[in-house]
Amino acid sequence: MEQFSLAGKTALVTGASSGFGHHFAGLLAENGARVVLGARRLDKIQARVDALTAAGHEVLGLPLDVRDPASAQNFLSESVKAFGGIDILINNAGVEAGAKTYTMIDDEDWDYVFDTNLKAAWRLSKFFTQWVADNGTTGSIVNIASITAFRTIKGQFPYAVSKAALVKATEIMALEGARYGVRVNALAPGYILTDVSRVLLESERSEQFVKGIPMRRYGEFADLDGPLLLLASDASRYMTGSVVVVDGGHICAEL
Repeated sequence: MEQFSLAGKTALVTGASSGFGHHFAGLLAENGARVVLGARRLDKIQARVDALTAAGHEVLGLPLDVRDPASAQNFLSESVKAFGGIDILINNAGVEAGAKTYTMIDDEDWDYVFDTNLKAAWRLSKFFTQWVADNGTTGSIVNIASITAFRTIKGQFPYAVSKAALVKATEIMALEGARYGVRVNALAPGYILTDVSRVLLESERSEQFVKGIPMRRYGEFADLDGPLLLLASDASRYMTGSVVVVDGGHICAEL
């Protein structure tokens, strides 16, 4: 459908070297967007950039340390310089601190997770919104949250708390960004098979996890395609402050 098309729009994707970000970059490009992939190591995204370019898409890879304000500002500035503007921001970069409880983590763990998962999303959203406001355009921000923002899980204390905070940040940014023509929504995936999660989800504990999902299966990248395109495109032009959960019904599972 035309309203889901991203033709003529420029999308920025953080954490694009692997996992969700790697997939989202391709999805956005295949649906017409010019895409800028950002990651700390340019060599990690170059193969993806080359493949998408060879397929006829307009893409660019830029170095990005989301925890560094100067790097974040340069990422947006270079994106504008390359494509003339910015329309979509996918705040995807995220990290964990390992399987640690709140009594096990230290200040370094906490700062590492929150600086990446929350502070970076705020900073990039701020720069993005300022550009949109200064140039009289409109924009869409999609924050990649998690069902851990809503369901309690042991051993992921800073990660889960940071994602819960990101959901609240999404709501407040939506309220404050509306006056500038910026919509802010969040996508909250459940257990999705990625290179990182596959080790756990295909382990001997797999059956236990699957039983907690009403649809009795793990998600795949393709399950996120429709929701991501909805939030990024004009198809959701009257949506802001929303959180779209894609988890096979996990958060509404019976206790």
